[in-house]
Amino acid sequence: MKIVALERKNLGNDIDFTRFGKFGEFTEYEKTGIEQIYERSKDAQVLIINKLPMNESTLGALNRLRLICVTATGTDNVDLNYCKAHQIAVCNAKGYSTDSVVQHTFAMFFYLMEHLPYYDQYTKSGNYVKSETFTHFDRYFMELAHKTWGIVGMGDIGKKVAAAAKAFGCEVIYYSTSGNNQFDGAERVEWDALLERSDVISIHAPLNERTRNLFDLQAFKKMKSSAYLVNVGRGPIVNESDLCKALKDQLIAGAALDVLSQEPMREDNPLFEVIDQENLLITPHIAWATTEARNRLTDEVYKNIESYLNGGTYGRLC
Repeated sequence: MKIVALERKNLGNDIDFTRFGKFGEFTEYEKTGIEQIYERSKDAQVLIINKLPMNESTLGALNRLRLICVTATGTDNVDLNYCKAHQIAVCNAKGYSTDSVVQHTFAMFFYLMEHLPYYDQYTKSGNYVKSETFTHFDRYFMELAHKTWGIVGMGDIGKKVAAAAKAFGCEVIYYSTSGNNQFDGAERVEWDALLERSDVISIHAPLNERTRNLFDLQAFKKMKSSAYLVNVGRGPIVNESDLCKALKDQLIAGAALDVLSQEPMREDNPLFEVIDQENLLITPHIAWATTEARNRLTDEVYKNIESYLNGGTYGRLC
């Protein structure tokens, strides 16, 4: 059995991959270009991948391949129909990042809403040493208790965010993009009501035809000018050009983004126009990536391979 990991760097060098050698000959590469897939994978029965496209173009000549393990939950980059037709099993990983994403959601929100960069710099610059009073509050911030937290995407992550928001004393409401989601722990509302009532909106939804550009200029105009947006779902759910205008025109109080329409961020991203503003926080797709979450993810991949070799279907999508 030959196992090849093509995108080792995407999981971090602090995570141990050596255990995959238990299953056979194991080779890992820090990163792999599309043009390198065939040469590195031509003898492999198992591929461990993350973002690389897995379709007829990249898989067509890999005659020995029997299993693809995706180190993520989403599999938009994998042609499942092609894999099924060619008897290539595909596995993904679920549930490994829930606690990590919930934690990052609130970390981003509080960092932005409480103007922590400003106050940190105020103190470290020496201005606090010169202060005539024991306190300084030139940037005002709100108390989360008794505010309304709106959620788009009431899956496992959304439900844990709802529970945490309630612990802070929030009223929690949510919008179902499919119209089918039911959750007894919060009030389900229509789209306009979510926008108009929420003091904070966090996005935990998948990207599909219903969610792409869901947050556009019309949506921002319906939000409170004091409201904050947190996107830890998928970048294209937020129209970045419209968000740029909303921040410039102060239609909303601020936005915290862990995901963007193009990753890595491109030089022509419109958000660079407001990148220095205090009301915008961007992190490089790290909400999922605590050390514990990445170890859990590797555990899931290990179980996927072990199950496949034993004739099981753990983690199988096709």
